[in-house]
Parts: sequence; structure tokens; C-alpha cells
Amino acid sequence: MKAEIAYFLFAFTSIITVINPFSSMPMYLDITSWMSTQNARKYARKANVAAFLAMIIFALSGTYIFKLFNISINGLKLVGGVLFFIMGYDLLQGKKARTKSTVKIDDTRDAFESAITPFGIPMICGPGALTVTTVLVQDAINYKLKTVFTLTLIVACLVNYIVLIFSKQILNFLGPSGNKVFFRLMGLILMMIAVEYFFDGLKHYVQIVLNKES
Repeated sequence: MKAEIAYFLFAFTSIITVINPFSSMPMYLDITSWMSTQNARKYARKANVAAFLAMIIFALSGTYIFKLFNISINGLKLVGGVLFFIMGYDLLQGKKARTKSTVKIDDTRDAFESAITPFGIPMICGPGALTVTTVLVQDAINYKLKTVFTLTLIVACLVNYIVLIFSKQILNFLGPSGNKVFFRLMGLILMMIAVEYFFDGLKHYVQIVLNKES
């Protein structure tokens, strides 16, 4: 049970930090500013369902894609570590993450279509989220952990949904200074996760080199 709880906490922290609901709030408020409360919530719900499906599909198919191109999970951890470190550093400096979409919504398009893309994918579920889900599902070595992994994705998307629908209240409560503090805190956490991923992946290649020398 302790292993499942530890896995859930690490997985949830990793996913929610990469998704970073606070960075999506301004865009969400801009898109839904003219909508009724009911339609705005429907928009947020549709975006998070799309993001969840993208992450779960990629988590299930990612292994086969990597096998096809002969890419190891340790290589993905190394690249993911570098990617997360850059994202975390940008957040720590008060910048927008480089992997977040800056696509402007076309007003002529049906607003609810934009809930799937570009808001759900890649605004919520971007390259960072796809990378971390692929790494995490590899660590789910039994059915219990796989269940916990799926539950973690659901909880992370649910939290993201709640943050979005209360965006206006949260931003008013935090104010400009509070929002900056949260961005920097998320960046610091993401950089720590990046270090864990990077050295976990590097350890495999160091062992190969040591085995060859011995």
C-alpha cells in the first residue's frame, strides 16, 4: 500500500506540475469571457477530457512507438529531464513555458472546437505531459500501479478542471504578486523532478559503461 501511495504522490506531482493549471487560466478566461457560466464549464470539461484521452492513449501506445524506433525509456528519461528543467527554469524566471501553445483562437471557428485543440491539446496536454505519462506508465510494473496511474491522470485532470472554472476567483485572490510566486514555485518543483528523471535515466548508461570496463 505504501508503494501505491508513494507512486500516486510522485505521479500526481509530476503531472500537475507539467500541466500547470495556473498557466492556462489567462487563456481560458479570454476564450470564455463571453460565455455563460454553464458553457464556460462545459468548455473546461471538454478540454480536460480531450487532454486525459490524449495522455492515456499516448501512455498505452508510447511503448510500442519507442520499440518501433528502438528508443529506450532511459533515453526518454534523459530527454524528459532536460525538457522539464528548461520548462521549470522558464517558470522560475517568470516566463511562459516554451512547450505551451501560444496559438490564438480564430473567432470565426466554433468556440467549442478550440476546447480540443489548441486548448486541450497542446495547451493542457503538451509534449511535457506526454513525456511524463510515458515515463510514469513504465514505472507502473503491476496492475495495482497501473490502476493508480489511471486514477492519477483522472485526479490531475479533475484538479485542472476545478482550477479553470474558478480561474477568476483564484486570480483575484492571488493578485499579480501571488500569481508570480505560484509560477516560481511550480518551476522549482519541476526542476527537482527533472533532476530525478535525468539521473535515473543516466544511471542506466553509466552501469553499461562500468560493466564494459569490468
